[in-house]
Amino acid sequence: MSRWTIAFLSACLLSASAEARDTAHTWIASWGSSQMIADGDNALPADRARAITLRQVIRISAGGTRIRVRLSNAFGTRPLVIGAGHVARSAAPATSQIAGGMRLTFSGRADAVIPAGAELYSDPVALPLAAGADLAISLYLPEAAAPQTGHPGARAISYTLAGDHVADADLAGAAQATHWYALADLEVSGPANAATIVAIGDSITDGYGVKPNRNTRWTDVLAERLRRVPASRGIGVVNAGIGGNRILLDGLGPNLMARFDRDVIARSGVRWAIVLEGVNDLGVLTREAPATPAAHTALVTQITTGYTELVARAHAHGIRVIGATIMPFGGNDYYHPGPATEADRQAVNAFVRTSGVFDAVIDFDRVMRDPAQPIRLDPAVDLGDHLHPPKPGIAGWARPCRSRCSDRHRVQSVMRQHIQRPPVRAADDELQRAVGHVDTA
Repeated sequence: MSRWTIAFLSACLLSASAEARDTAHTWIASWGSSQMIADGDNALPADRARAITLRQVIRISAGGTRIRVRLSNAFGTRPLVIGAGHVARSAAPATSQIAGGMRLTFSGRADAVIPAGAELYSDPVALPLAAGADLAISLYLPEAAAPQTGHPGARAISYTLAGDHVADADLAGAAQATHWYALADLEVSGPANAATIVAIGDSITDGYGVKPNRNTRWTDVLAERLRRVPASRGIGVVNAGIGGNRILLDGLGPNLMARFDRDVIARSGVRWAIVLEGVNDLGVLTREAPATPAAHTALVTQITTGYTELVARAHAHGIRVIGATIMPFGGNDYYHPGPATEADRQAVNAFVRTSGVFDAVIDFDRVMRDPAQPIRLDPAVDLGDHLHPPKPGIAGWARPCRSRCSDRHRVQSVMRQHIQRPPVRAADDELQRAVGHVDTA
């Protein structure tokens, strides 16, 4: 091989390496949702699924100087055409009004086609956004997706209007829906130490009980607290909850084992993940009929084996995993858990606390249980179904994420009773400084 060829290849490799380093250190997910098939009442009606403008308003966590959008046709069986796209700051809360903004392009084009089962980035847009800003993303969809990909539990209002109106300042007369469609991530380009934490789980993380446009899921509370501290404003928080989700089996949305790579590992800039899931696995086992002791034992083994597999996958990509104990659900009429199910919950929680599989443990069970009846939620945080915490509970149980701890057995401040973790590496310093100094409102 000639000397100039070697020099040329070396220059290309050095350039590619520098570009890869820049991408790894600057692009992070600042907002995201978990994708699933949107069908039935969760789908856009046939008369509002094609030749429409879809405007979706999201609240980002970390800010940045540039943004890019990741669109999803993950569950489509045919290509999804994007006729046009636009991003702008939201001009008024709980409305479709926008201020200014810019057209989106895709590899320099105004339109794009997302293949079946695929996702697609927009080109970067120079639109500086502060942490906690509300952003409106507008898409013109000439044809309906089949089936539709989206996230039913948006806890936010989206707007649809016939025709291409992506850049209109207001979508007067638009129909409303409390779902997201085809929108997977909003990424920002931030400082070199920017990173993302993904909270993945079921309806408790997805925000069951939170009213539209309130932004009071527990992940919203955590993101707001991180924004209070200058050192942690570059940390993004992504909510990857799906209501009714299970670790092992599909139900509402793909099971956690199947979606973990897309919802955690594939996202840009992820450094930490919080896993709070398992209550639906436990509850479904005996919802229709009692299960044998062998079935209970097998379920616990499958859940804990699943945890171990997920952590191994994350570690292979440099992501640290924080395990969360399953909160009590005694008295819930839907699952009506008995002593055997409670024993399963205790066994799973013992694994989370003591196995050493997780890099850290947040003991939400201890935080949220009723001291007088530990198999039940504390009445002060119980939505009323004995399974979900409402807004006050969500704000309260975000509190264990706020304080720094020094080793597996000793923590500081309120975390002394609720979180355990080994010494942290230097890579975690930013998050440790942030959560160590965030005070409760």
